[in-house]
Amino acid sequence: MKPYKLLLLTVACTWALGASAQWQWLDKDGRKVFSDRPPPLEVPQKNILKQPGHGRAASQSVPVASDAPASAAATPASGVASAPGLPQASGKDKKLEEAKAKADAEEATKKKAEADRIAKSKAENCARARKSKTSLTSGGLIGTVNEKGERGFMDDATREAEIKRADSVIASDCSQ
Repeated sequence: MKPYKLLLLTVACTWALGASAQWQWLDKDGRKVFSDRPPPLEVPQKNILKQPGHGRAASQSVPVASDAPASAAATPASGVASAPGLPQASGKDKKLEEAKAKADAEEATKKKAEADRIAKSKAENCARARKSKTSLTSGGLIGTVNEKGERGFMDDATREAEIKRADSVIASDCSQ
């Protein structure tokens, strides 16, 4: 074999070694993720399956299906638990539980704020519709502006249509 071919073969083999230096972990949905960068801080150590230069994670945790109950996820497999020198799983991850509780609280706050915004919008629509209906049923002339920008007065058919529209808004937004 010629020296330059041997050199190319050596370079090609060492290139492949760089590809093996990858991280592997389970995301929050239980899917395997492969990357050349470490997982985010939210990923617990037990979900890291492979680190560069380490093979499997130091905890030797067994991947758990995402639909398994939490108690089964906290209990290590019997073969892994009986291996000498391996740490026992501590159960639930406190940081993960705190993050989940915080996320749940933020979600509840967002839902409450959205409900308050909708209630306020409905109250404003209700007040506007009632005021409009009062004006429409007063019997006085109501001025309008047509598409050409000319001023005119509302006819009886248009007045009845506007009263029906106000009634439908009152029915939907004022029933609290």
